[in-house]
Amino acid sequence: MMPSFRLRHFLLLFFFVVMGFFIAFPFGIVSHGKKLSYKTGEDVVPVNVAIVFGAGLTANDQPSDVLYDRLRVASELFHQGKVTTLLVSGDNRFEDHNEPEVMKKSLVDDFSVPEGAIVADYAGRRTYDTCIRAKTIWGVDRAVLVSQGFHLYRAIWTCEHMGIESSGISASLRPYIFGTQYKVREVLAIYKAFSDVYFLSPAYIGGEFIIDIDV
Repeated sequence: MMPSFRLRHFLLLFFFVVMGFFIAFPFGIVSHGKKLSYKTGEDVVPVNVAIVFGAGLTANDQPSDVLYDRLRVASELFHQGKVTTLLVSGDNRFEDHNEPEVMKKSLVDDFSVPEGAIVADYAGRRTYDTCIRAKTIWGVDRAVLVSQGFHLYRAIWTCEHMGIESSGISASLRPYIFGTQYKVREVLAIYKAFSDVYFLSPAYIGGEFIIDIDV
C-alpha cells in the first residue's frame, strides 16, 4: 500500500510541475521578449544586421499587410543608420511563392533600400529555420529582429537559443485582420518553438555563406 501511495503522490506532483511549466512558459517568453524589444527605431542600439521574417503573400504576389509593415520598419532602421544589412528570410519551396524575392523587391521599390544592403534567405520556412540559418550560414552573432509583438517575443527567444544576441522592434503599425487568431496561434507556436529548439532539426540548412560585414 505504501509504495503505491508514494507512486501516486509522485505522479500527481509530477503532473502539477509539468502543468505549471506549460502554463508559465509562454508568459516567460513574452516577459523576456518585452525586455529586449524597442518601440521605435530611434531607441534601437545600432547593430549591423536586422532579420526580417516572412509573413505571407497576397493572391497577386504582394507582401501581406503584416509583412509590408515588417519591411517598412526594417527599411526605417536602415535609413536611420541603425543597421547596414537587412536579412530577409522566407519560404521559397514553390515556384509561384517566393517570399524573399518579393520582400527584396518591396524594400528596393517601395522603401528605397539599395539592393546591395539586402541578403535573401530562401529557406526560412519557420522562425526556427530562419534563426539557425542566420547563425550557421550567414554568421550572424548579433541582430535586431523585426516582427509584430505576437511573433516577435518567440523569435527573440528562438534566435537567442541559436546563439544570436537578439533584440527586437515591433512592426505592429495597425490592427490586422485575423489579429486575434494570430495571438491564439502564437501561444501554440511557443510550445512548438520549445520542441524545435530542444528536440527537432531545421527543415533545411545548406552551406555556410558568411555575410561580408562585421556581424
